[in-house]
Amino acid sequence: MDNVVTLVVLVLVVVFVVTVIARTIRIVPQATAVIVERLGRYSRTLEAGLNILVPFIDKVRANVDLREQVVSFPPQPVITSDNLVVSIDTVIYYQPTDPKSATYEIANYIQGIEQLTVTTLRNVIGSLDLEQTLTSRDQINGQLRGVLDEATGRWGIRVNRVELKAIDPPASVQDSMEKQMRAERDKRAAILTAEGFKQSQILTAEGEKQSSILRAEGSAQAAILESQGQAKAITQVFDAIHRGDPDPKLLAYQYLQMLPKIADGSSNKLWIVPSELNDALKGFGNMFTAHGGDSSGSDGSRAARPAAPEPTTGFDEVVLEDPAQALKRAREEAAGAARDAEGVTRETHLPGN
Repeated sequence: MDNVVTLVVLVLVVVFVVTVIARTIRIVPQATAVIVERLGRYSRTLEAGLNILVPFIDKVRANVDLREQVVSFPPQPVITSDNLVVSIDTVIYYQPTDPKSATYEIANYIQGIEQLTVTTLRNVIGSLDLEQTLTSRDQINGQLRGVLDEATGRWGIRVNRVELKAIDPPASVQDSMEKQMRAERDKRAAILTAEGFKQSQILTAEGEKQSSILRAEGSAQAAILESQGQAKAITQVFDAIHRGDPDPKLLAYQYLQMLPKIADGSSNKLWIVPSELNDALKGFGNMFTAHGGDSSGSDGSRAARPAAPEPTTGFDEVVLEDPAQALKRAREEAAGAARDAEGVTRETHLPGN
């Protein structure tokens, strides 16, 4: 019986010693503060590491996380200055800076921050209309942060950032805004399409204008070069004729050759023989008479016509060229002049010119 009592006492002593050790040694993690009370009053704040407490006298009141924390509040209905109800979600980034104040100055600082955010948000949004609310998020965030930081400073809380996560207008307003944006986009698309069509028409007209100008310039250059070639050909033919020095007999012979071509054709009903042709024909006839045979008399004998005395002019006798040879030579010179004119025209039309 004594052994049993001794064993029980020993077990109780061991349990008591273990409890005392557990209450005496306190290990605090990094970025955590522990509030310690002694006999119900605030004693000290334990830092990270190993700490010694007085067992059964010192008591841990709260563990405060010193890291920056994020809390998202549910959507809150807020009325704008133009009497529209919008639903706004907020996100608060805060960090405890004074664990003692965060423990003793307010019972629940998370709830206090939430209610303070709601009331401040209603005051700020109430002075703005819907358009300003949707486009002034940075301004709203700055005002909220200023009010919250000032109020939570005495709680040992620092508000680092306030963000409006969502601003949702009423469904009818959203539908009207979507229709307005769709109309604006359709308007811009129509304007851009019209501008593109206008530019296309302008460019097409400019292209046709330039094409017409170039075609006209090409036709003018071709006509000029053709007329220049023809003029050069005529000039060379004229020079060739003058270098040949044709006499009236040759011209008369040429005219006689051209008479069938002039009279040819069903539309040629009347043509005029110039008076110079008679003189040319007389000279041509005298040439054949001078070189022809003797005329016959009435008795059948051929009587020679007395030769006319040759005039003495003091110049050497001029020997006339055969008309056929002169005509052939003139034609060859004219053909050569025409070939030269075609060669000049071809060289002018080359791309390098």
